[in-house]
Amino acid sequence: MIRLTVFTPAYNRAHTLPRTYESLCSQNCKDFCWLIIDDGSIDNTAQLVKGWMEKDNGFKIQYIYKENGGMHTAHNIAYENITTELNVCVDSDDCMAEDGVAKILKKWDEVKDRGYAGIIGLDADMNGKIIGKSFPKSMKETTLMEYYAMGGAGDKKLVYRTDIIKKYPPYPVFEGEKYVALAYKYRLIDQDYKLAVLPQVLCNVEYQEDGSSGTMWKQYLKNPKGFAFWRKICMRYPESKKRKIVDCIHYCSSSQIARNKGYIRKSPARVMTFFCSPLGAVLTMMIKYKARK
Repeated sequence: MIRLTVFTPAYNRAHTLPRTYESLCSQNCKDFCWLIIDDGSIDNTAQLVKGWMEKDNGFKIQYIYKENGGMHTAHNIAYENITTELNVCVDSDDCMAEDGVAKILKKWDEVKDRGYAGIIGLDADMNGKIIGKSFPKSMKETTLMEYYAMGGAGDKKLVYRTDIIKKYPPYPVFEGEKYVALAYKYRLIDQDYKLAVLPQVLCNVEYQEDGSSGTMWKQYLKNPKGFAFWRKICMRYPESKKRKIVDCIHYCSSSQIARNKGYIRKSPARVMTFFCSPLGAVLTMMIKYKARK
């Protein structure tokens, strides 16, 4: 049986998706399927994928089209349809690293009986330079929170057990908004499970100017309810005391942008939220200034 699903949310990425496809075709291990969630693309993504599905690629391709709702809604659809033991997201502008599938399955065979939620590996840019920092040599297991609390940096590639990731609530959907941090589910899983560390590059990434990372200031204004929701989760399960204050300030700002008058009462840290509200107002002014640039 196929053990791994590589899933790719895509929105108007017909110009970069072939690179993802080619990286999967070049894998020496074909023990995976490719699930593409088309988040309402209006380019030729559908025709492109249809052509690939008619070829003998050595792996199965599944294509699902949905109305545009944002990355988190595409992940919801993916998790509803994945049936393999493991899953990993490779974005539509990224590539599975050379032998990435084989690296994942080899590592999983070594650790699958140890109760891990999955594997955490490395991302690198298209030239092979590791994004952020690697793992300490002594680190054999970790959670995302633990890794970053110890000074870790940069995006990491997460491979999860499908049965575990399905145990946790789906990403919430807020009317008129299209962003909720994907880390929401990961933060919940961190409370109950660890990840096995694989200090190898599993994915090569390229950040697009029109991607969510490159437009974050505008995202704060467009999706305040989603951001306020995420900051509440961060305050409930804080990385550190210092980070909890930062998240509280962001919660105040997002709540103010959303015009949620009862945000102090609804906060998991009411006293802190009360005192952070003026700083939230300052942050809101900075966000509006940055978003105009």
